[in-house]
Amino acid sequence: MAKTKKAVDTEEQKSESFDAVQYANETKEELAKVVWPSRQQLFSESAAVILMVTLVATVVYVVDNLFIWVSGKVF
Repeated sequence: MAKTKKAVDTEEQKSESFDAVQYANETKEELAKVVWPSRQQLFSESAAVILMVTLVATVVYVVDNLFIWVSGKVF
């Protein structure tokens, strides 16, 4: 049996409406699947990131000053 246009529109509105309870339940289910790092792993990986950022910033600073010095000698 074919659905009327009104019935199809009503079904689309129901499927597109926001359900906060369903959203919260699905979010809770997804967060239960997450493997959270241990405290030691969190600190060691944070230290590695801070070290790498510092290293890259230092390299960029040195290269920038090198280019400034070279351009000062050329121009």
